[in-house]
Amino acid sequence: MIVMKSIVVRLIRVVTLLFGLSVLTFSLIHLSPLDPVNAYIGGDSSASPEQIEKFKEYWGVDKSPVEQYLFWAGAMLEGNFGISKLYRSPVIDIIQSRFLTSLALMGTAWILSGVFGYLLGMTAAMNRGKKIDKIIKWYSYTLVSTPIFWMGLILLIVFAVWLKWFPVGLAVPAGMLESEVRFIDRIHHFVLPALTLSILGVANVAMHTREKMIDILNTEYVTFAMARGESRWQIFKNHGFRNSIIPAISLQFAYFGELFGGSMLAEQVFAYPGLGSTLTTAGLKGDLPLMVGIILISSLFVFAGNLIADMLNRIVDPRTKGVV
Repeated sequence: MIVMKSIVVRLIRVVTLLFGLSVLTFSLIHLSPLDPVNAYIGGDSSASPEQIEKFKEYWGVDKSPVEQYLFWAGAMLEGNFGISKLYRSPVIDIIQSRFLTSLALMGTAWILSGVFGYLLGMTAAMNRGKKIDKIIKWYSYTLVSTPIFWMGLILLIVFAVWLKWFPVGLAVPAGMLESEVRFIDRIHHFVLPALTLSILGVANVAMHTREKMIDILNTEYVTFAMARGESRWQIFKNHGFRNSIIPAISLQFAYFGELFGGSMLAEQVFAYPGLGSTLTTAGLKGDLPLMVGIILISSLFVFAGNLIADMLNRIVDPRTKGVV
């Protein structure tokens, strides 16, 4: 009964979340001074008033905001995300093509930041108060206060401009046909954006794992294990790992929202063609169907991460099983 109630509550939450986000996005666009038609034609003074009116009629922006929203919502309930005004193709097709690119970027950063963050946190906790612990804490605190776009620019300047080890941007070499692009070329363009996201994602996991492991080391059963003569490796293997890994993974899933926000900035810095850069372009050009579609898909992505994190917390702490 509790499980069914929990499922129903979460379904209600995700539906209200999507509804609220769609209404908020429509409202902000219509309250902003941005004119999607002028943004699309680029302020071309040669366009006559009649041509501009035809653009508005074709895009449906000549109707009231309420009419536009109801028309969009009706199509959405039928599974139609609409047509992108900017790319002139179905929104769902654009999202599918760009989502895979962003997913590869965020997935790589998520795994690398989780693994290295956990290792750094465990190392700091097992050497609490020593020099390596202080270095890891300084590193983590510095990264937490570092904007991701600034880190991206630093990596870009050092590794792309000065050392010329990696390309300045894009996902593939400029001017090359899709059929001519090799896998190694994609990896070469992929490294810096993924590295930027990974480096900044390490800090949260490292500090959380350090504090969790310190709590474990202060427990009576670990003290008893030390008294029996167990080494630090044995303590970590027998007590530390299994009690700290699930909370670390749970934190990583809860990190989905921050990860998506960071990918938007990283994609802008490196001109990487993912969902984040597409969302920014859609916002600047007033492409409402594309922007709303990306926001809804990304919110489902973040909601799924938070849901998995919540489920893992229930496994770790049985006291939360009865909480809806």
